[in-house]
Amino acid sequence: MEVIAVHVERCIGCKTCELTCATERGSEAKTLLAAVHEAAKPQARLRVEGANGISMPVQCRHCLDAPCLDACLTGALQRNAQGLVEVKHDLCIGCWTCVMFCPYGAIFPWPDHKLALKCDRCAHMEEPACVDVCPTQALELIDPAACDDAYRERRRSAVALAGDARMADASNSLVALELTE
Repeated sequence: MEVIAVHVERCIGCKTCELTCATERGSEAKTLLAAVHEAAKPQARLRVEGANGISMPVQCRHCLDAPCLDACLTGALQRNAQGLVEVKHDLCIGCWTCVMFCPYGAIFPWPDHKLALKCDRCAHMEEPACVDVCPTQALELIDPAACDDAYRERRRSAVALAGDARMADASNSLVALELTE
């Protein structure tokens, strides 16, 4: 299963992903110009948040051990065949217990419709809308196994560099920790 990776250093906080999500997923008209005139304002399934000059989109991480699934009083939150946590809107009563239990703050109340909203990675589309429209490519659909391989290589390089530095300067009081897999 692919995941949406966020490259924080690339995000400029433009909220293009948020606007596109609201228009594509929360609007009847599916166009931004028409969406702003709808009675119930369209809501995005992700939020761009930031502080201290750093911004990033916050969306559902589809946790393996998702606390929101256990918190849902009606069973409206369910894991689908692809492993994604999704909201069954016909079962959601808008109690928003899941909002309180989400460790990432990635489930949002939609009071106009009395529903919980969360990212479902645009399961009905070939690629998530947010990934497709990001002007800086801060959002990317990746295979987590490839990511694990890259991080494993970075750890090996860091350990090797730390070992080389320690050998070059015997008086160095830094101790290189070996990372095990």
